[in-house]
Amino acid sequence: MNPKTKKIIGNVVFVLLIGLLIWPTSRSYFQQMLMKIGLFKPTLEAPQQSAKPIAGVQNPSNTVSFINHSGETIRLSDLKGKVVFINFWATWCGPCRAEMPSIHVLYDQYKDNPHVVFLIVEIEGDKEKAAAFVKAEKLSLPISYPNSDIPKEWLSGSIPTTVVLDKEGHLAARHEGMADYSRPEVRTFLQDLINK
Repeated sequence: MNPKTKKIIGNVVFVLLIGLLIWPTSRSYFQQMLMKIGLFKPTLEAPQQSAKPIAGVQNPSNTVSFINHSGETIRLSDLKGKVVFINFWATWCGPCRAEMPSIHVLYDQYKDNPHVVFLIVEIEGDKEKAAAFVKAEKLSLPISYPNSDIPKEWLSGSIPTTVVLDKEGHLAARHEGMADYSRPEVRTFLQDLINK
């Protein structure tokens, strides 16, 4: 292979790698790989804006609802007084599936706590695939499906995305991309919200 061809191939590979890092799903995959070797530790981040309500703006959690796997409607407005952990995912999303065991660890630690609610929202409403995935992975997560529009402040298109709402239904944290939710810092964050 002549030097000119090598240079062209090298440039094409470089451009493809940059494109993969920019594309959200690929970025999540690379973050997953970096987490495995200890070079990346994502965290739940509080939103830039305050969790306080903005005058004249309705709290989006007042109008959002989900359907659980049994067909029951879950209205976020009915969950006031509880911390709500919401993970948006899809059965075809590799990073979504990869982070589920860590969410399951966190869920197991809080499933009997009446002050926390977990909503693991399969955004495409594919109940059969979601049930098959949960069964195959031996997870006992409470899978739900959208029953209303999801606020763009919560889900802007990339999955997985996780949001945590405080007891008033205000956005307390949002993380886009894969994360390890079994870490002690996440438990501390949830516990702090519970204790407020």
